[in-house]
Amino acid sequence: MLAEIKGINEECGVFGIWGHKKAAELTYYGLHSMQHRGQEGAGLVVSKDMQLKAHRQLGLVNDVFKHVNFDDFSGEIALGHVRYATQGGKGLENVQPLVFQSLTGGMALAHNGNLMNATKLREELEKEGSIFQTTSDTEVLAHLIKRSGEVSEATVSEALNRVKGAYAYLILEDDTLYAALDPAGIRPLSIGRLGEAYVIASETCAFDQIGATFEREVLPGELIKINEEGLTSFRFAPRGKRQMCAMEYVYLSRPDSDVNYVNVHASRKQMGKELAKEAPVEADLVIGVPDSSISAAIGYAEESKLPYEMGIIKNRYVGRTFIQPSQELRELGVKMKLSPVRGIVEGKRVIMIDDSIVRGTTSRRIVKMLKEAGASEVHVRIASPPITDPCYYGIDMSTKEELIGANNTVEEIGEIIGADSIAYLSEEGLENAIVKDKTINQGVCMACMTGLYPVAPADKKEMDTSNC
Repeated sequence: MLAEIKGINEECGVFGIWGHKKAAELTYYGLHSMQHRGQEGAGLVVSKDMQLKAHRQLGLVNDVFKHVNFDDFSGEIALGHVRYATQGGKGLENVQPLVFQSLTGGMALAHNGNLMNATKLREELEKEGSIFQTTSDTEVLAHLIKRSGEVSEATVSEALNRVKGAYAYLILEDDTLYAALDPAGIRPLSIGRLGEAYVIASETCAFDQIGATFEREVLPGELIKINEEGLTSFRFAPRGKRQMCAMEYVYLSRPDSDVNYVNVHASRKQMGKELAKEAPVEADLVIGVPDSSISAAIGYAEESKLPYEMGIIKNRYVGRTFIQPSQELRELGVKMKLSPVRGIVEGKRVIMIDDSIVRGTTSRRIVKMLKEAGASEVHVRIASPPITDPCYYGIDMSTKEELIGANNTVEEIGEIIGADSIAYLSEEGLENAIVKDKTINQGVCMACMTGLYPVAPADKKEMDTSNC
């Protein structure tokens, strides 16, 4: 569904390239392919002759770079970032990549995720004399690295071992590009090749966009170093069972991306099939809420041997609506973005597939619109378990009070949204749809659905929801 009216907002996307003459232009295309991961701002940094040059602005990728002359950003090493701010700090100073200059050289950072101990570390660093320029938790790592000395695999590893949470980092220093993934592997990060150039991105769809080939995933607890000597791998933390964020498969990633060696569209389609096995219902047709629910709806229809129809249309030329001040205007905003197809749903018993329900407000409006369009029955089926707990790893679901699944039974949720029936996919069904081969250390984090956090904070004070 639409992130801005749904309640689940994207995280961030990182992209880096080493060894290509058109590094800046390719970074632009890579960021464009990951626009869905963040729409607050975007930026890139290019390294040439040991000098870093950056361009960052608020807004969408096309708007940020529409007046940029890429001839002014020559260089064969670049990194970029698209940003969604989970809490506050939406000013230009927090748009990444962040760039830092010192007597020992420049450094740029791009980050996807969330540091759970950022506030504690920031307090320690400030007491020791550090002066912060942003409110982003990303800046904490930069200070930790520089306080340990010059940028190297040793100083980066030491700094990474002090932060706690979910993170995928790209670090650019002079002629060297580093990439790092948290020890639980909660965030996605992959390595690709474009000729002799190396490419690293949050999603593999970025490789397809620029014609690169997928090589492998960055492993949990792994630090990658790329320079003139090639690609070198280091381990800064022991590798445990991977706990990839389940919401990457359910909602966040593009369908054409592969996450932890599993295609996102295929996994969503299987979620729909598992859901049809667990929660069948007599109906005339199956529809999905655009866009991330379409794959699951197709799977549900195939398994239940019901026709899949395009019962809801998404208007792709409408701006964001979440800033509207009144409830009435918010509902008009939903109608502008999502419209039922009366000729398809009128007089029909409809199964409406959605990927998840966070607060329930949008689901209620869609069910209402379908019934106003003449649907005789609307049966809601959710292709993931109920979201009952906050996410502390970078998704904008930070309090239990805002989650409809944390405060209501499934039956009560059905009544609240006006559905004739409602059912969710089980935890087992979701894992069956995602995990294809446990021998390659696959696994998923379902903390927002189970309350079982793979990276547990020492206390509530550490549960920051800062900015990637």
